[in-house]
Amino acid sequence: MSDLLLIDDDIELCELLTRWLTQEGFQVSACHDGNSARNTLAKQTPDAVVLDVMLPDGSGLELLKQLRSDHPELPVLMLSARGEPLDRILGLELGADDYLAKPCDPRELTARLRAVLRRSVPALPGNLFDLGDLHYSQARGTVTLGEHDVPLTLSESRILEALLQRPGEPVDKQQLAQLALGRKLTLYDRSLDMHVSNLRKKLGPHSDGRQRILALRSRGYYYSA
Repeated sequence: MSDLLLIDDDIELCELLTRWLTQEGFQVSACHDGNSARNTLAKQTPDAVVLDVMLPDGSGLELLKQLRSDHPELPVLMLSARGEPLDRILGLELGADDYLAKPCDPRELTARLRAVLRRSVPALPGNLFDLGDLHYSQARGTVTLGEHDVPLTLSESRILEALLQRPGEPVDKQQLAQLALGRKLTLYDRSLDMHVSNLRKKLGPHSDGRQRILALRSRGYYYSA
């Protein structure tokens, strides 16, 4: 049974989702403001978080920044009535693993959560990737550049892992989305591109200035060894 934390000031919605998700096998707790959420997370880390963009004591995006600093691999799904593309982009840029606009179908929320949680299962120990100054541990989901550790979100680590398995060879976007996001991309869905953009910024270029992750038109992304 997976522990899920709902952070949303809509008490009625939280009660509805709690009943639904409990029936689906989740153990659910809820917080209705950022401060209580911070206190809860300081005591225990759930398996996943559903976070509203708008909270009564601050922005959910600010809380997301803190979550990414304190728990970089914790799966976070943004849930908000503000479904405009800019809000979605901001959430993904700040490290959200997925984003749904309210009102949403509880069945879709359940499917997205299960996809995120499947990706959070640790890999078997011993799987290491070493390419130049980059060292990636599949078991830990962490990357080291030279002597510096680079914190990655769950989605970013899955993308990097998929690309490192085939350095120099493009991985199709739909295949990469399935591996990294647990779902297929829909029309105009830029989620994968945003995660790749965040990953590029964190890794930086090679010492000779070449980008580490490149796009090949109509064929996907690849890691340039």
